[in-house]
Amino acid sequence: MGNTGKLFQKIRDSELKMKAITLLSSGLDSVAALAIAAESLEIEMALTFDYGQRACRREIEYSRKVCEHFGIEHRVIKLDWLAEITHTSLVNREEEVPALSLEDIDEAAPTAITEASAKAVWVPNRNGVMLNIAGSFAESRGCDYLVVGFNEEEAGTFPDNSLDYVEAMDHAFSYSTQNGVRVLAPLIKLGKTEIVKKALEVKAPLEYSWSCYHGEETPCRKCESCVRRARAFKNAGVKDPLLERSGI
Repeated sequence: MGNTGKLFQKIRDSELKMKAITLLSSGLDSVAALAIAAESLEIEMALTFDYGQRACRREIEYSRKVCEHFGIEHRVIKLDWLAEITHTSLVNREEEVPALSLEDIDEAAPTAITEASAKAVWVPNRNGVMLNIAGSFAESRGCDYLVVGFNEEEAGTFPDNSLDYVEAMDHAFSYSTQNGVRVLAPLIKLGKTEIVKKALEVKAPLEYSWSCYHGEETPCRKCESCVRRARAFKNAGVKDPLLERSGI
């Protein structure tokens, strides 16, 4: 059944409504994970992190709209120091964000191009920092879980999206939190196409999900995150609600 299946079964079997805090970047994955988790959990709060990323303003704006949709509290955490020590293109405007095409993406396995793209946007220990901060909020508010959008497709080039990483963080939290906070990753065994289908099934507000590494008025449709998203919607046979709302 795996980490996620066992946790959801525990949640369904519980007579009490368990509580969670969600990490929300407003991207496809985090919005889908929130929508799935909200069916079984009481979402106490969503945390969005500002570490100087190019799309920060847009991510905060869209995350706020997603939280309004679900009626949950939204909090922005500033990590100025992380921007200061990060030199990759996701934060450093002097570095170029790699541009990809649909042919560069293999949903089943990483390629040399996607590995190079991942290296170009890597932020030092980003998920580790965010999860530990979220873990503090979860323990202080008596929440059982942290909801994340980690998924199998991105785990190919981002190891901090993998099931091994989730299990390692659960082990660490068993020592660092008194209530044994757990990481809940509803998408951990899914690729992007499956994520799109599941998100539509649970009626996630994808019209306000922002995946682009840039923060312009409309998505660039060239960065790796945009291309993976476009490929997934194409494979699912549906138009991206964000592009449809934007008139693209």
